[in-house]
Amino acid sequence: MVPQSAPSHRIMDTPELIRKKRDGLELTRAEVFNFVERFTSGEIPDYQASALLMAIFIRGMDRRETADLTEAMLRSGRVLDFSALPQSKVDKHSTGGVGDKTSLIIAPAAAAAGVLVPMISGRGLGHTGGTLDKLESIPGFSPRLSFQDFHRVLAKCGLAFGAATEEFAPADRKIYALRDVTATVESIPLITASIMSKKLAEGIDGLVLDVKTGTGAFMQKAENARALAASLVSTGAAHGKRVHALITDMTQPLGNAVGNALEVIESVETLKGRGPRDLVELCRELTAHMLLLGKAADSLDSARAKYDSAITSGRAFEKFASVVAEQGGNPRSLEDYSLLPQAKHEDAVVSSRDGFISGLEARALGMASMILGAGRERSDAIIDPAVGLVLEKKIGDKVQAGERVCIVYSNDRSRIPQALDMIRQAITIAPKPVTLLPLILERVLNAPAS
Repeated sequence: MVPQSAPSHRIMDTPELIRKKRDGLELTRAEVFNFVERFTSGEIPDYQASALLMAIFIRGMDRRETADLTEAMLRSGRVLDFSALPQSKVDKHSTGGVGDKTSLIIAPAAAAAGVLVPMISGRGLGHTGGTLDKLESIPGFSPRLSFQDFHRVLAKCGLAFGAATEEFAPADRKIYALRDVTATVESIPLITASIMSKKLAEGIDGLVLDVKTGTGAFMQKAENARALAASLVSTGAAHGKRVHALITDMTQPLGNAVGNALEVIESVETLKGRGPRDLVELCRELTAHMLLLGKAADSLDSARAKYDSAITSGRAFEKFASVVAEQGGNPRSLEDYSLLPQAKHEDAVVSSRDGFISGLEARALGMASMILGAGRERSDAIIDPAVGLVLEKKIGDKVQAGERVCIVYSNDRSRIPQALDMIRQAITIAPKPVTLLPLILERVLNAPAS
């Protein structure tokens, strides 16, 4: 399905739309567009929109309805146009997790290997981290770019990190605000339309999705993650985009660092070829899929080799340093980490006995980091970029009694007791070796519909 022109605006009976979806019937393309247009403009009150969202939550939407909802939300705002730049434009989106700093690594790696990466990112909320929060811990860095500046940085560096503005899918902002207070967040069609309307507004040719599952993920159950991945991929394909999704494990944090400046350091170390094994594995695979979708490689094996070359040659790090400088950041902080925000206090969580790490409950560790000040319980909360935690052991590692498992960085000592208690409860130790789950659980691949 190639997107068609938007239906002409005609006032429809809102109670009839609600009744139709309540009874499990499909909404037409015209009905979907009419609802989005009228709600965004303020013609439909919140109470009627909430009723329709609840009907969608309960009854669902088929693929065509979801694609139409995505397009209607996309068309509610501005769509970027980078057609003047000849290379393929490919982005990556993660559904959120703990310690997930892959964007800071794969965007420069993919750019170094030949695709353009126009990345519009968000902020963290709750136990999950946000790409913009991590980047803004770099002194001077600003993601608030005009379209002209975003285009300039993208053309010069091969990548750009921007913040979503009110011009991007304003319908999504209004709809999500209602979903958040009406218990309709966990709807796969509504999640799909929210994610894809913003990503398609970037003017991309391809998209790689990292759909997390496990205790630290939004979709904790594998079957739900699988359904979301399939919905995202099919919606992207319906709009003529090349889309791949990886379903990845989030039962423990990704990498070792959780916290904004700490994750910047770990990202830079990974770009310099010194990253932790799991983070390197996932970044390599996500980048490989980006290069394949961007036609910068003709197979995943050759794409993986291009990622390896971008890292070992230093080109990926150079790309990151160049975009940091172009967006006002201090590139010297990528060499001298003392220029990044520093926490005043350091505490260690040690093992209570000999054995093997069998669990690092990701959600609890993310919440502990939030309590320290690294995340937001509310969207208007101010974060502390210096605080967080660094794991010195991961699942499967052998540990001795008294050996350090986690280092905790803080500025407010009053927050420490609760955070330490949560961290200790998140760590489980088994007497015998444990089997580690694969990091990449499944792949959902698709090509655009004709």
